[in-house]
Amino acid sequence: MRNLRRAAPILPLVLILTIVFPLLIFKTHFTETKPQEKHLHIQKHIQTAQSTCQGTLYPDLCVSTLTTFPDLTLKSVPQMISSMVNHTVNEVKASSYNCTGLKKQLKNLQPLEQRALDDCLHLFDDTVLELKTTISDLSKATIGSKRRHDLQTLLSGAMTNLYTCLDGFAYSKGNVRRRIEKKLIRISRHVSNALAMFKKVPQVKEKMSENDEVFPEYGKMKNGFPSWVSNKDRKLLQASVSETKFDLVVAKDGSGNFTTIGEAVNVAPNSSTTRFVIHIKAGAYFENVEVIRKKSNLVFVGDGIGKTVVKASRNVVDGWTTFQSATVAVIGDRFIAKGITFENSAGPEKHQAVALRSGADFSAFYKCSFVGYQDTLYVHSLRQFYRECDIYGTVDFIFGNAAAVFQNCNLYARKPNDNQKNMFTAQGREDPNQNTGISILNCKVAAAADLIPVKSTFKSYLGRPWKLYSRTVFLKSYMEDLIDPAGWLEWNDTFALDTLYYGEYQNRGPGSNTSARVKWGGYRVINSSTEASQFTVGQFIQGSDWLNSTGIPFYFNLS
Repeated sequence: MRNLRRAAPILPLVLILTIVFPLLIFKTHFTETKPQEKHLHIQKHIQTAQSTCQGTLYPDLCVSTLTTFPDLTLKSVPQMISSMVNHTVNEVKASSYNCTGLKKQLKNLQPLEQRALDDCLHLFDDTVLELKTTISDLSKATIGSKRRHDLQTLLSGAMTNLYTCLDGFAYSKGNVRRRIEKKLIRISRHVSNALAMFKKVPQVKEKMSENDEVFPEYGKMKNGFPSWVSNKDRKLLQASVSETKFDLVVAKDGSGNFTTIGEAVNVAPNSSTTRFVIHIKAGAYFENVEVIRKKSNLVFVGDGIGKTVVKASRNVVDGWTTFQSATVAVIGDRFIAKGITFENSAGPEKHQAVALRSGADFSAFYKCSFVGYQDTLYVHSLRQFYRECDIYGTVDFIFGNAAAVFQNCNLYARKPNDNQKNMFTAQGREDPNQNTGISILNCKVAAAADLIPVKSTFKSYLGRPWKLYSRTVFLKSYMEDLIDPAGWLEWNDTFALDTLYYGEYQNRGPGSNTSARVKWGGYRVINSSTEASQFTVGQFIQGSDWLNSTGIPFYFNLS
């Protein structure tokens, strides 16, 4: 018994050694190999980020952001971009929260700063929506030419919104801009990196029939026209007023449903998938009108240029931001206007005073006029089309960062202030990967009636670079002799002269002679029809997907 009792402790010891010794071996092996495996994993993680970020404008920020995402080596490029954009959405929301806090905290805000912060909050909402739509589109199984262009447009618009927010503080004497600028620039750089990374996404070739005319960047033709113009909308805009069926009528004399345009817009359905047509009878409507984002597929039909007139006078001198100065502001997608004059009557001494601002994707204007002085027509963002329209102004009177095409329009320079020059355009592309610019095709560039008697007193230029990658082209247009031989004007010393893209192609008239044009690195006389065709309805604004639905006549190519 004694021996048995003495032997008993030995058995647990053997068992312990049997169990623990292999564990010790495993632990020794684990501590030797885990750091190496972890190091290899981290190294591959970083290499994936670095490879994906090649070609971006801000690679350090790109790599530092991507490396925070788990399982990076298992993600496709669209999934990485999606993660980047989702991260950016959170930063935009944080900036929105910050701006809301500033409005509450800062008791002595100037009215201009209050309005600029309001602009930012609205623009942040638009940005979040555009970025979320980007994430949704990136989740699709394939990315063909149409979706590719849609994604580039959404990201370009999101970036434009951020800089528009900051532009609102241009004339502010306070320090609000300094308190939000750093974060907004960081956000814009995230969007820039996402745009650059998008070039690495493989493009799926879409099926097409023998009758489709293919354009490598932006899609295909449908029955000889861009497919975004439906037959129904074509008939709508080509019909006379008496032949058109309207959902609502606005009339100053009380003969319609409403006497103001704003009332009609308010009762129009939200998020409509079909056209809602408002007839605005002849008369002068003194009001500021906003077509908000949820008012999609809205159509304004007037009784003609100079007959149906919408007029107001907000301006920067009186304390409005340029963004808020618009007589009519349109954000709802697929907006159409026909036969209306949009006017800002503030006058040249009031400086920036917008007649119409459009940030509506697939917006189109037919036989309309836009009347103002400085900053008349604000082509803010996304895709826009103007046909047989008249635009009047002085300084930068077609400006913004949309992808905007003007066909068969008349551009009239007015008499400016004594110390001013006329600039027809000021395009605002901030990033070389944005698919934005101003394309003026088969238009007339001329002096308005008030400028003609004093034309030799004032110099007029085709444009100047508002932002670093400003892009504007004049194609097959007629230019009167008011255009200075240099053609284009500097914005500030050498700013953007090598990074801009300004082109002229087969223009005619006394102002079209290019022999004495500027010698900037970014300016070129376009000699190739292939290069010029990049800025047509077919390629530049992906007209193959939407203009057919508007009923507005147009040509897909250069003629």
